[in-house]
Amino acid sequence: MTPRAGGPVRATVSDGAAATLVRNRRREVGLTQQQLADAVGVSRQTVISLESGDYAPSVYLALAVARALETTVEALWS
Repeated sequence: MTPRAGGPVRATVSDGAAATLVRNRRREVGLTQQQLADAVGVSRQTVISLESGDYAPSVYLALAVARALETTVEALWS
């Protein structure tokens, strides 16, 4: 999948497993969707899309999310 210049990359297939891992980990560390969004510099809607499997994050966003959730990218999107 080639990303559009300047635009977000939409997941071609919903990945429910990764979405569940992100949501569950966020809850484990006690963050709200808004707090996670603020921590990684995105909108709450982006976090909702990540958690629903509708959005494939960039490498930079995946790293930021993993860091904010005190885990690894591999643990969230393996």
